[in-house]
Amino acid sequence: MRQNYLVFGQPLLEQPEIDEVLACMKSAWLGTGPKAAEFERRVAAYKGVPFAVGLNSCTAGLHLACVVLGLQPGDEVITTPMTFCATVNAIVHAGATPVLADVDPVTMNLDPAQVRKKVTKKTKALLPVHFAGRACDMDALMAIARDHDLKVIEDCAHAIETEYRGKKAGTIGDLGCFSFYSTKNIVTGEGGMVLTRDERLAKRVKMMGLHGMSADAWKRFTDDGYKHYDVEEVGFKYNMMDLQAAIGMHQITRIEQYWQRRLQIWTRYMREFADLPLGLPAALPTDERHALHLFTILVDKARCGISRDEMLMRLHKQNIGTGVHYRAIPGMSVYQRRFGWKPSDCPNALHIGDRTLSLPLTAKLTDADVTDVITAVRQALRK
Repeated sequence: MRQNYLVFGQPLLEQPEIDEVLACMKSAWLGTGPKAAEFERRVAAYKGVPFAVGLNSCTAGLHLACVVLGLQPGDEVITTPMTFCATVNAIVHAGATPVLADVDPVTMNLDPAQVRKKVTKKTKALLPVHFAGRACDMDALMAIARDHDLKVIEDCAHAIETEYRGKKAGTIGDLGCFSFYSTKNIVTGEGGMVLTRDERLAKRVKMMGLHGMSADAWKRFTDDGYKHYDVEEVGFKYNMMDLQAAIGMHQITRIEQYWQRRLQIWTRYMREFADLPLGLPAALPTDERHALHLFTILVDKARCGISRDEMLMRLHKQNIGTGVHYRAIPGMSVYQRRFGWKPSDCPNALHIGDRTLSLPLTAKLTDADVTDVITAVRQALRK
């Protein structure tokens, strides 16, 4: 057994971002400023879009996306039951009503056939999540959006590197929302970003992310002197700090290097676990790029002899950290009370949510760490 605990999702932080954070602190400019703007430029360039707005979380981005697209009370937004609660909460905070469509049992992404069944006259938007970094079937989802005049918000919390048939995730719908939380492929500790090709939407996201203050609030001191700001709408406090951006602006420069390392680990897991009675991720698509954010196995007690939770605890006792991504949303008590949802409403998501377990998959893992994970999984099944 390992001597030290292998923390799940631990990021790789290198000297350039450490130096950048120190420089930021020495400058005493900690809030939104030049480093946040530089990080926005670098992410926008990587994703090939003209506009990017840095925020304090992907959750903030999802909320603001709903707000700037004009969602109102009574409007319905179709999303997935296989996601973190933030996706659903953002819809609720915007005043709209979330509607769940079940997932494809293989890809674990929104099933377009199920989405079509959920469209009503009240439906105003789709909110697909590129689960684990695998692209949703965006051609089919965008066709539904065109047929019913719906807006599309892409939840790209797992999908910074994801590509779908030559298009980058987050650039296909109206708005794309990204996470730089500490377990993500690139990190800022806490942080998020909204991408769009629509300048009007970008300006409104930026304004609503800082109390609804006018553009002059972001740059009140210029060569022309001080400019008073106006408050144009009742907004939120969602802006990204330079302290966060100081980390991300260097992380983004190594994004391909980190992806290649995770591909090596993914490939080894698939090879080493091929003979075990585990459900493994679907094969990587040939015409798309998977962001390789999560390596999720399915632990079925009938096949494995132990439940997911038993596997989780056995790995924990061997000093291997894991994650659960995710328990199906309809099983959460608050949504059952508020919307009357039942776990059986989405049987595919329920099946996955009761069995899924995420193994460590970050660029920080050494070959020895990966060996420890493989050994621990085999040992847990033998018990």
